[in-house]
Amino acid sequence: MTEQVEEILLELDDRLSKTVAVLKEEFSAVRAGRANPHVLDKVTVDYYGVPTPISQTSNISVQEGRCLVIAPWDVTLLKGIEKALQTSNIGITPTNDGKVIRLVFPQLTEERRRELSKQIKKMGEDAKVAQRNIRRDALDALKKLKGDKLISEDEFSNCEQDVEKYVTDSIAEIDSAVSAKDKEIMTV
Repeated sequence: MTEQVEEILLELDDRLSKTVAVLKEEFSAVRAGRANPHVLDKVTVDYYGVPTPISQTSNISVQEGRCLVIAPWDVTLLKGIEKALQTSNIGITPTNDGKVIRLVFPQLTEERRRELSKQIKKMGEDAKVAQRNIRRDALDALKKLKGDKLISEDEFSNCEQDVEKYVTDSIAEIDSAVSAKDKEIMTV
């Protein structure tokens, strides 16, 4: 196997892995009726003029399974954190008691569970489309090598099978992640 082919396969594997990682990260932000500190990952607060993630300004803990407690290290940030949470799209109203902020996650209704399930399946399908685009890019690069006579027809065929195996394994991982998240959401 030539160095160029190895490079193409390494890049393919890396891009496929990154797509799965991004999907799993997106799944962690989906509310499933239980308190999950990851829903706050993208929420930032103005900390001395710098937009800073809440997790870097406060201690975040889960209380009783459905309540997140945010205890800022600097009490003067309470109002700013509360405002940031209200303007974010997490869909939960914060309660401020002067020392900590609480986010109580409501129990999901059946309708909302089905909605989230559809959203998760769509995210999974989008990831699969990305995987197919990555496969196309890798096959195009291999076809170019074959056209330039840098690899033989047999080597191309073997590489094509390797690409298919990588993509099939990656899509199976996506399906597994989607079904696990769907099961988590649909469990009452």
